[in-house]
Amino acid sequence: MTLTPKKAHDSLINMTELVLPNDTNTFANLMGGRLMYWMDIAAALACMKHCAAPVVTASVDNISFENPIKLGNVVHIEAQVTRAFTTSMEVHMKVWGEDPVQQYRYKSNEAFMTFVALDPNGKARHVPPIIPESEDEVKLFEGALRRRQLRLILGGKMKPADAGELKALFYEQ
Repeated sequence: MTLTPKKAHDSLINMTELVLPNDTNTFANLMGGRLMYWMDIAAALACMKHCAAPVVTASVDNISFENPIKLGNVVHIEAQVTRAFTTSMEVHMKVWGEDPVQQYRYKSNEAFMTFVALDPNGKARHVPPIIPESEDEVKLFEGALRRRQLRLILGGKMKPADAGELKALFYEQ
């Protein structure tokens, strides 16, 4: 099955949320779970934009919080598909907080998630390949296969000995 490739930047989603009291913990910081919820939505939107189909979350990579986002601040989430495999897509997200009163932006975190496209029967379906264009898109595209192999190993779906891209990083061939 051959699908027409699409440019990576065509999947870009920018999502903005305001941190309200119900979104915060006792320290008036945005709760991590609420941010992950918003990130999941932004990533799903980027994937649906890319493949024109419903998608489900397959995996979430490590999410490390660099800076808390405070009550009353704005959250900016940028999500873009970095690479498409047969039925799955890797999405890279960057998250910033913004203090609208002091008017400055700060990085909160970044992460990768993987989604699978579904057909009308709820079965995995093929997705179009990605065409990376910018230098950053090419770097993310090239690293996606290694990240995928690591995810598959950690999820018990691949043996480390079968991860050729990862082995190439550590052994001369």
